[in-house]
Amino acid sequence: HSQKQRTLLQGYLAQRLKAAGLPPDLTAIELAMRYGNPAVDGALDRLRAAGCDRILVVPLYPQYAASTTASAMDAVYAHARRLRRMPALRSIDCFHDDPGYIRALARGIEDHWFRNGRPDRLVLSFHGLPRRSLDLGDPYHCHCRKTARLLADELGLDPKQYAVTFQSRFGRAEWLQP
Repeated sequence: HSQKQRTLLQGYLAQRLKAAGLPPDLTAIELAMRYGNPAVDGALDRLRAAGCDRILVVPLYPQYAASTTASAMDAVYAHARRLRRMPALRSIDCFHDDPGYIRALARGIEDHWFRNGRPDRLVLSFHGLPRRSLDLGDPYHCHCRKTARLLADELGLDPKQYAVTFQSRFGRAEWLQP
């Protein structure tokens, strides 16, 4: 599945480059996982071997959290720190409110409703984090709330037609609610 996404993205970028009058093979895409394979180290090494000296890292976490987005970037910089010649690195830290992201979420929900019927209430469930992360300034909770509000607006829902929840609590610490 991820290789298909990689191929589709590579084709999309090649078309955009060609339309702009640039060589369509100007980009290289590698996928990596923070905890698994393909690993971050190998992906960065393959990009460097392909001659990439400027790398854009896009952690696929729409809402920023230190435990996810920052952790992924920590892995990138830990590998880069060991290199004699580190490529220029840039990153996208979040895309929770990007109009294209919101539209894609809405289209997926509308497709589901078309096939299965529309419920009385939509439950938007995000992964939970300890409450302490919010208290320390992590924007994850606010990003989730904004994604939910923008998605509800895109779907034409009023506040009574959707609920925002957080899941996956464990341990004794207080977690994001409800």
